[in-house]
Amino acid sequence: PQALLQNLGVQDNTASVEQRSEEENQLAQFVSVVLADTEDVWSLLFEQSGNSYRPPKLVLFTDAIQSACGYSSAATGPFYCPGDEKVYIDLGFFAELQNRFQASGDFAMAYVIAHEIGHHVQNLMGINDQVMALRGRTTEREFNRYLVRLELQADFLAGVWAHHAQRLSNILEEGDIEEALNAAAAIGDDRIQKQTTGRVVPDAFTHGTSEQRARWFVKGFKTGDIEQGDTFSATVL
Repeated sequence: PQALLQNLGVQDNTASVEQRSEEENQLAQFVSVVLADTEDVWSLLFEQSGNSYRPPKLVLFTDAIQSACGYSSAATGPFYCPGDEKVYIDLGFFAELQNRFQASGDFAMAYVIAHEIGHHVQNLMGINDQVMALRGRTTEREFNRYLVRLELQADFLAGVWAHHAQRLSNILEEGDIEEALNAAAAIGDDRIQKQTTGRVVPDAFTHGTSEQRARWFVKGFKTGDIEQGDTFSATVL
């Protein structure tokens, strides 16, 4: 498995394969397969628009990790760092997805990975830089609104990936899309706020509501068209 991960451009910062549980080894391989699948789809879509896709590196970790974006603990969850163009996946998050958020299934995990790859696509397209340039130039409340649109677009791009992956490789099994929608809904700002504080504060949203996240993923999956995902111009999110 270690050689497979290296061939797929995966930096493994977790325990050695021998020390990891069988479940963690299977997860590492699953993440690598999804990563390879996203490369196939986005390479094709970028090529069709006259550009070349530069794949991100994938870093697997447990507990904590240092990236170009600073120090992050596993509590952060999976994240993308534009500074080093790497996607960081804590293998323990998938158990949390299942146990804390009740979002089980392999395609729930695939959705989370595809969402982070969506942030990489945004970075390559210059969208991330445009949003981050607004930090400090707007109020925190206003900046949070831009962050929500950035996150919903990443959900949309995850849907675009699923659309083309199905068309190219017939990857979907019965119930897969429902698993993705369940995961999108489970990690909506409103659901998490209600779970952790007992109340919902829309001005503090940074990712979008459960309903919004699921809806933008579905739009990407149904259309498969990047042009349909301009969340920044959308009047209704």
